[in-house]
Amino acid sequence: MLNAWHLPVPPFIQTRKDKLYITLWVSGDDLPQRVVLRYEKDNEETSIPMTRQKVAPEDGVVAWRAVIDLIEGQPRRRYSFKLLWLDKQRWLTPQGLRSIPPARLEQFAVDLPDDGPQWVQDQIFYQIFPDRFARSEQRTPEQDQVYYHHAAKRDIILRNWDDPLSGDAGGSTFYGGDLDGISEKLPYLKRLGVTALYLNPIFTAPSVHKYDTQDYRHVDVQFGGDHAFLRLRKNTQKYGMRLMLDGVFNHSGDTHQWFDRQQTHGEGASHNPQSPWRDFYSYNQQGHALDWLGYSSLPKLDYQSSLLVDEVYQGEDSIVRHWLREPWGIDGWRLDVVHMLGEAGGARNNFLHVTGITRAAKETNPDAYILGEHFGDARQWLQNDTEDAAMNYRGFTFPLWGFLANTDISYDPQHIDAQTCMAWMDEYRAGLSQQQQLRMFNQLDSHDTARFKSILGKDIARLPLAVVWLYCWPGVPCVYYGDEVGLDGNNDPFCRKPFPWDPDRQDLGLLGLYQRLGKLRHKSRALRHGGCQVIYANADVVVFARVYQNERVLVAINRGEQIDVTLPWNPLLNGITWTQREGEAQLDNHRLSLSEVSVSLWQSL
Repeated sequence: MLNAWHLPVPPFIQTRKDKLYITLWVSGDDLPQRVVLRYEKDNEETSIPMTRQKVAPEDGVVAWRAVIDLIEGQPRRRYSFKLLWLDKQRWLTPQGLRSIPPARLEQFAVDLPDDGPQWVQDQIFYQIFPDRFARSEQRTPEQDQVYYHHAAKRDIILRNWDDPLSGDAGGSTFYGGDLDGISEKLPYLKRLGVTALYLNPIFTAPSVHKYDTQDYRHVDVQFGGDHAFLRLRKNTQKYGMRLMLDGVFNHSGDTHQWFDRQQTHGEGASHNPQSPWRDFYSYNQQGHALDWLGYSSLPKLDYQSSLLVDEVYQGEDSIVRHWLREPWGIDGWRLDVVHMLGEAGGARNNFLHVTGITRAAKETNPDAYILGEHFGDARQWLQNDTEDAAMNYRGFTFPLWGFLANTDISYDPQHIDAQTCMAWMDEYRAGLSQQQQLRMFNQLDSHDTARFKSILGKDIARLPLAVVWLYCWPGVPCVYYGDEVGLDGNNDPFCRKPFPWDPDRQDLGLLGLYQRLGKLRHKSRALRHGGCQVIYANADVVVFARVYQNERVLVAINRGEQIDVTLPWNPLLNGITWTQREGEAQLDNHRLSLSEVSVSLWQSL
């Protein structure tokens, strides 16, 4: 039987001066006589003979090596391995050995040089829905003014923090969370291990969710206004925390002066064909503005307008650039429904404009993180480098839901075993470079889904399995506020409950797990920068390893009954002295004894 190993991280790749050394490990009875590295140089396939190494990395393992010149060629280095015998050939790709040559986007890929934001993979993000996280002690009466919410056809509702959430008037119900409240809770977030914040929209808007922007250049007074945001930014910098805002550029709200449905400004496009902003929107044959997905309060922006392009991203004082500059100095944008942004009421020329947003951001702040929201397959945007990363619903959240909660994104039944789950995850990330994988945005849930705790239902004992998975899988983990203390809730608005600050209402055991994993991740290069190898996947059990240089982290997940598992021989795990960091499983050489519904984690010394 033939086995082969390669991960696009050290020790399998090494850079020395302007050379990239690529190594393949092979073992088995029928070893190849030759190995060729298939490499892309300026998008042209090139075959580079590999040299068999005299020194074996492990007993029973043969190493082959080739060298690539980094001075020439495209920064994204795609490659695969062609193993040759007298009468046959096989290929090694990120998805294993195969008999046919891989497609271009199915090969290993590393970005050298990598011009993406280098800080991202070292973070632990925390997502905050501002109205529901924390109400500040210094909140002023003007932040609690009642007004008429036109889209809901009613006055907004103000509730006390501990009042139960109902399904009525979800977009019009306010609990009084604000930006100064976030500032006051930064010590708590620091203890949790959080190093970066992602805030749902904070700009002036009539709804609680604020995806119906009324003014892109000012923070809503309910959240404390521009001064509160400036205080928050200074405080996050004091705590060494990054800050990312939500950019809603696919549509505006109908109260924005550009549109002005209620005619409070007088020149809006809704009623005025001569409006200076008329071509910011598209219209049907009856002259009515096209909206986003049937929401009349969310008129769709039309990027055929050069004035709109300048206003949103291209102009020297565009919205995208404005908040990246001092005194605000945000670290990145999360782009709402970015795959739908475009021209003529749809997504025409989408790549052009998303790339334009990213380019403008990088011109203003080269380290800016541009994150796209995609519930579907985001790889075509990433492979074209229109974004740094995507919210990893398709490559992480959904397969994890299917394996641990037996449901899909539509909340329909989906029963998958460990092998299917790992094939799904591995297939998705195989289309991305190693650096892109490390910057993907992994979440168990968000403001757009039910809480994972509620999705689990009767299988609530599986929650710690998911938490460890979140912190250990390739990508940057993001915790949705309150998940760490056991906050539950079904779909919107119930996934947006106020944070339970009373310790008697918190799951302190779960909180402790999050805190321990935060400390572990910050200390582990393998978890932040390493490659990932699935060691075992069958029925109810998943075992994977993170690898970087000589460090290893091994994770074993069992969603079912107590079981003993024999791991296949793997040179990546040979001779390792393990320290158990989480769980109570027994690891004896290649034999694992896993208790019922459990997760365990080991780290090499």
